[in-house]
Amino acid sequence: MQQDKYSLGRALRPFSFAVALITCLVGIVSAFELPGFSYSIALMIIVAAVLLQAGVNLINDHADLQRLKSPVVRDRVIRNFRLGLCCFLLAAAIGIYLISHAGLGLLVLLMVGLAGALGYTVEPVNFKRRGLAVVLVFWLMGVLMVCGSYYILVGELSWPVFWRAVPVSLISSLLLLANEIRDIDSDRDAGIRTLTVRIGLDKARKLYLLLLLLVMAVAAALWFTGVISGGWWLASMPLIWWLYKQQQGAAGRASLPPASGRFFMLFGLLYCLSL
Repeated sequence: MQQDKYSLGRALRPFSFAVALITCLVGIVSAFELPGFSYSIALMIIVAAVLLQAGVNLINDHADLQRLKSPVVRDRVIRNFRLGLCCFLLAAAIGIYLISHAGLGLLVLLMVGLAGALGYTVEPVNFKRRGLAVVLVFWLMGVLMVCGSYYILVGELSWPVFWRAVPVSLISSLLLLANEIRDIDSDRDAGIRTLTVRIGLDKARKLYLLLLLLVMAVAAALWFTGVISGGWWLASMPLIWWLYKQQQGAAGRASLPPASGRFFMLFGLLYCLSL
């Protein structure tokens, strides 16, 4: 069981790639009809974002090394960490080219993103252990990704784009919370004080539902105020009840992260159509 937790496939968390894809697409679609839009640059943004997401996932378990006894398991964690750093390096290489395209303002955004990614689970910062990961992900894998993608293509930041980022940023936090809900027992046993461990399973489930409802409430507010132009995202609403039921039982909680990832992908694609 422990070896499986640290296997490459489990550590990579491919369901979470929806975060990188959708958040970048929101920024890209927002810039689509503006001067300077480039399909090749847009593709590079998506590739770099997926690499960054993979890197964050792969270094996620590095803080567990101090409590792991099995040499085999420790080697898995170290291997994953090194692969994660390779993903960061590849993303950085693309980022250097994008800086040459968008200017030094992008360098500031990239440095903020890199610092947040490394601080996610790496000591002495370790936002995950401090119970701050759900908040960090909102900004790092939500707002920053959307606004950064838009900035690269347009060369400026935009308040409407910031507000467009909020629904998908909330789902980024929701996806991380789903992972914490699934792993609450193992995290508690390992002394990893995630937000879910700190507030308890019952409150974490209520927070999960609140985030789901906030996604729809904010999207509706953006639609009514004209920040987004369509309501295609409404087609994903029936999944809210399914996700709510999913996180009630132990069996459902085990598959809650990939289920949340599927919701993110569906909502995100429909949301992009609504922009």
